[in-house]
Amino acid sequence: MIARVESYALFGLEGVPVTVEADISKGIPSFDMVGLPDAAVKESRERVKSAVKNSGLLFPNHKITVNYAPAYVKKEGSALDLATAVSLLKGEGVLQADTDGIIFLGELALNGDLRPVRGVLPAVISAREKGYKTFIVPEGNEKEAGYVGGVTVYAAKNLRAVVDHLSALSLLSPVQSEPFRSGGDSPFNGETERGVSPHDLSFVKGQDVAKRALEVAVAGGHNILFVGPPGSGKTMLARSIPTVLPDLSFDEALEITKIHSVAGTLGESGIVTERPFRTPHHTATTVSLCGGGNKTVHPGEISLAHGGVLFLDELPEYKRSTLEALRQPLEDGVITVSRAGGTVTYPASFMLCASMNPCPCGNYGSSSRQCTCTPSEIKRYRARISGPLLDRIDIQVEVDGVTYDDLSGGGSGETSAEVKERTDRARSIQRERYAGEHVTTNSEMNENDIKKYCRLSRECDDILREAFTSLRLSARARSRILKVARTIADLALEEEILPEHILEAVSYRTYGAEEE
Repeated sequence: MIARVESYALFGLEGVPVTVEADISKGIPSFDMVGLPDAAVKESRERVKSAVKNSGLLFPNHKITVNYAPAYVKKEGSALDLATAVSLLKGEGVLQADTDGIIFLGELALNGDLRPVRGVLPAVISAREKGYKTFIVPEGNEKEAGYVGGVTVYAAKNLRAVVDHLSALSLLSPVQSEPFRSGGDSPFNGETERGVSPHDLSFVKGQDVAKRALEVAVAGGHNILFVGPPGSGKTMLARSIPTVLPDLSFDEALEITKIHSVAGTLGESGIVTERPFRTPHHTATTVSLCGGGNKTVHPGEISLAHGGVLFLDELPEYKRSTLEALRQPLEDGVITVSRAGGTVTYPASFMLCASMNPCPCGNYGSSSRQCTCTPSEIKRYRARISGPLLDRIDIQVEVDGVTYDDLSGGGSGETSAEVKERTDRARSIQRERYAGEHVTTNSEMNENDIKKYCRLSRECDDILREAFTSLRLSARARSRILKVARTIADLALEEEILPEHILEAVSYRTYGAEEE
């Protein structure tokens, strides 16, 4: 007898429907699997057999052939265990319930328990788009799947509970969807004695220019680079960025959660509630940054930072090839990874924040410390960052060390809440401006958008023309100056870009100009 059960496999972030067909016929007892199953799927033979027996159910003692269709799609992971077990029970006649239209996802333990699997959220979303409305998943995935609207999700503890539910002996309760609340699981939201985040901007002493540049960067989603000596507060500034980022919308949260679900990095909440802040070490490889693997193509740090911030501390210490891999996602907002297991395109729209010393000793340009590096050493050190990559960083700000009076002063600067109020207002202006278009922030504008929304007066054009010539800027740098100027105007609640906006935007592109 042939029995068919529906499940889902993943290729990147896209779900692929899989029909699990079990053929049970007379002959010498055997258990064969076809349809391009990988090692994890093939190992399910022993898991399924033990789970069925230990659940008090009859395992077919016949010739078994299980086919995973379509056969041209490689099946990976353990999410097909539950569907395989249900198809065998239907084929043996142990289970006679109608399973049409139900998607089964889950890994089986040897005792019959259901273990959570990766990628349930993208699988449920993809299946919903194909018209499927009913899902049975492990209890460990119920919160994740429960955020998808328009479907009915049942969470089961073990195989026996699934069989009893399908047989109407003991029905499972549908998973109750929870309202989405942005915030709550971020390490940047911890309370201190002052009742604010330990990374609040008010803890950053001095550095008014750098804090203003940070505000502009967040308001428009611009990439930013801090250059300064050790101990000047570069890392503190970077780690305060999450405290002023705009809250996640539900649609953004779902998109980010799909990536983290596939990567297996979801928390207990089942959904990402805070914008990611990824900080890979400078020893990170190109594969760990971009994604990939020996057989499967997993998302890397670039994709895990989607919708949030990728912070690269001590930028010149990263391998040159690793940094150059950033160029495509910084331009396109996606990363295409090609491996033996296939070619996958992952979202990679993030705000790049980087920091670096100005020279090997770190004191070049410092007002209080003497630099011991030779000009050739400084040049070689800065050359570790290629011109094309540096050109893609909209805001490049130099910071100096702080004085003792700055550190011991009793007063505090603006809090993150005050800055966030302004950045939220600027983001709101951009959402209204770009409503119905392909962009949501100023940093995403293309050349046509720049011509439409960044019109310059003659005075502004003269300022930009002079800067373009004197600083020997590229066409890309000119475009990015206009985007930053548009953001500065939004923060000032101005409809038009004014000369002071252009001047401030140009000031963020002068790093390294003295070396020319």
